[in-house]
Amino acid sequence: MEGGAHPAAAPQAAREPVPAAGAAPEAGGLAANTNSPNGNGAVAPAAPPRAKYLRQFELVERVRAYDRNADENLINRAYVFATAAHGSQQRYSGDPFFAHPIQVAGILTEYKLDTQTIVAGLLHDTIEDTAATREEIAQKFGEPIAELVEGVTKLSLLETTAEQDKQAANLQRFILAISKDVRVLLVKLADRLHNMRTLHHIPKPEKRRRIALETLDIYAPLARRIGMERMARELETLSFHEAFPDAETAILARLETLRADKGANVSLIIQKIIDVFAAAGVEARVFGREKQPYSIWRKLQRKSVQFSDLADIYAFRVIVPSPDECYRALGLVHQTWRCVPEALEDYISNPKPNGYRSIHTIVIGPGNVRVEIQIRTAEMDELAEVGVAAHWRYKNSAYGFDAEGAASTGIDPREAVRSLLEIAEHGGGSAEYLEHTKLDLYHDHVFTFTPKGMLIDLPQGATPLDFAYAVHSDVGDMCVGARINGEERPLRTQLRNGDVVEIEVSGRPAPVPGWESLTKTGRAKSHQRRLERLQRREEFLKLGRELVSHALHRYGHDLSDTALKDVAKRFNELSEDDLFISVGEGSLKAALVAAAAFPGLAERIKKDEERRPIEEKKARLYVRGSGLTPGVALHFGECCTPIPGDRIVGVHIPGKGVVIHTIDCETLAALEDDQHWIDLGWTEAALDHALAVGRIEATVENSRGVLANLCMIIAENQGDILNIRTKRRSEDFFDIVFDVEVADAKHLANILAAMRASRAVRDVERVRG
Repeated sequence: MEGGAHPAAAPQAAREPVPAAGAAPEAGGLAANTNSPNGNGAVAPAAPPRAKYLRQFELVERVRAYDRNADENLINRAYVFATAAHGSQQRYSGDPFFAHPIQVAGILTEYKLDTQTIVAGLLHDTIEDTAATREEIAQKFGEPIAELVEGVTKLSLLETTAEQDKQAANLQRFILAISKDVRVLLVKLADRLHNMRTLHHIPKPEKRRRIALETLDIYAPLARRIGMERMARELETLSFHEAFPDAETAILARLETLRADKGANVSLIIQKIIDVFAAAGVEARVFGREKQPYSIWRKLQRKSVQFSDLADIYAFRVIVPSPDECYRALGLVHQTWRCVPEALEDYISNPKPNGYRSIHTIVIGPGNVRVEIQIRTAEMDELAEVGVAAHWRYKNSAYGFDAEGAASTGIDPREAVRSLLEIAEHGGGSAEYLEHTKLDLYHDHVFTFTPKGMLIDLPQGATPLDFAYAVHSDVGDMCVGARINGEERPLRTQLRNGDVVEIEVSGRPAPVPGWESLTKTGRAKSHQRRLERLQRREEFLKLGRELVSHALHRYGHDLSDTALKDVAKRFNELSEDDLFISVGEGSLKAALVAAAAFPGLAERIKKDEERRPIEEKKARLYVRGSGLTPGVALHFGECCTPIPGDRIVGVHIPGKGVVIHTIDCETLAALEDDQHWIDLGWTEAALDHALAVGRIEATVENSRGVLANLCMIIAENQGDILNIRTKRRSEDFFDIVFDVEVADAKHLANILAAMRASRAVRDVERVRG
């Protein structure tokens, strides 16, 4: 149920006429639409009259009109069951709720779908909104229908869930359901279409906008992905009106101005095309259309162009008898008007993934108006409008989806959602999944080829890395370079129509540095994120294992002789590897693992762990001196950052108190001779129970694994890294700064000495201040 119902009330008689179920704004003759507010079906949706739902016999007659063997009894039983189950529930419009599933079934009959799909449309809200159960549906109407209803219910949960995690999980389940049976998607699209037609009844504007945006992001692209252009257009028109009313109003106003200025040319172009084709003996029907406001808005967004620069606000559709005639018609059009060479797109030779076939060209027409002309056969035109639904027909005396026939025209519903399934399989957070799915759903196309001539369809702006993943996930995982049209090109190169791309691969999978800016498709991004997670996991695993090994070695034990399975369970880890990863990530201390493995070490480890960071406000606990006056504030010098073990002195600063410096601090040399110095030392608490922060700056080789090696050296010497940052980086070397928690100056000196012993370290020093 999509926000269209409210708590049950007394049933009312249905009295609201509604447009024919499934009706959509369509590209009729533009000449006949030039007086409409928006031309050709793009009119801003007005509140329709109150709905009249189909009566039982009317629904049956609709189905029997195209399926003579339809199971009337099944449809009748489902109709009665749905009306009884929903009972006195009402929608926001005041209609009985059961009017909604009946109208959904009516929309499905407009696409001539099979009896099971019609029944699923009648029952699609029963599991979610009534006391009916899946088991009951299966028992009364059969398992296939129960599966369809359950699949639709899974996405209905998405609509009522605000939490991103639940939303992503439900969308994943829905994608899986439609990959098994595309009819789940068809029922859901019909459900959404009827809900969008009645959206204005929902009182809360923020809820209406959320539903409209969701329709633009998910449902309209899914409809277009399976070729159902007519439904996608109506969903977009209704959603755009609700989600972006100001943008719609502005575009409608511009269209009105353009219509007044250029409208007369439309009739001239239509008549000119008819005359040219008649003279050449080509049988053709010609229609003009004005692009929808939402489609114009998308292009203005995507292409960053001005309204006046759009070439296809006016478009003409030419219907001819055969594919051969399509190419003949193209030649006639180009002989009549100058064409824009880079705008020619041949989708007959290279069909879109949803089966769409047509020839598109842009020409400079009368009055210097740029117009798009689409040339196709009647069969191509039907497929362009209803997509996968065009393939419901009789085969072997049974009416249903003709998968072979669909495949022959390039339509494979399972293939349409394959990339979305891959995204779901690669894990990651809910935000990642939703982002990648939306990226993969909505794009314009670039057609590229492998060296063997296989067509690879990609979104505009795609790169060779996107191409590699479109070929195969293994190719993408090992991609390191590319040759485009025989020349080596960087992976950031944006591909163009007709490019022949050859991918260079390495011997092992690895994320590509900077992949975020090198990928356009959700599939490529999800794979690269997965590789990055795996790489980080491997690095944390290696680091954690080393840290635990050194912690055990410090207390006289060896990792190879230590059983850690039970230890992992104690820390709620699934395996030893997960235990090491937690240590490597820093969420678990290696010393605690050692203590859990050998309980006898607990006291010793606890003593080591008892050290606490030095706080300036408690400086008197750590610093002593006979010249200190009680009550005078103590401050550690920021210029030299003293730590226990350093030789220190205090300098009395009037109005501030005593500032503690190391004896070799450069600040002391600048002070006047008569400045009052106080000889200071560290207390036992500072030397035995305190922790201080020492800063180390190292110049090291710019090579893989160096940073991990330095971290290991610091860990081996019982230093805890609090912060790391890179200061300068060149091709050969880079400077890196570590803030390390240490016990005293001697401890810090030991760490420095160990780092100097590394071949990768060019220079390392303690940083003062």
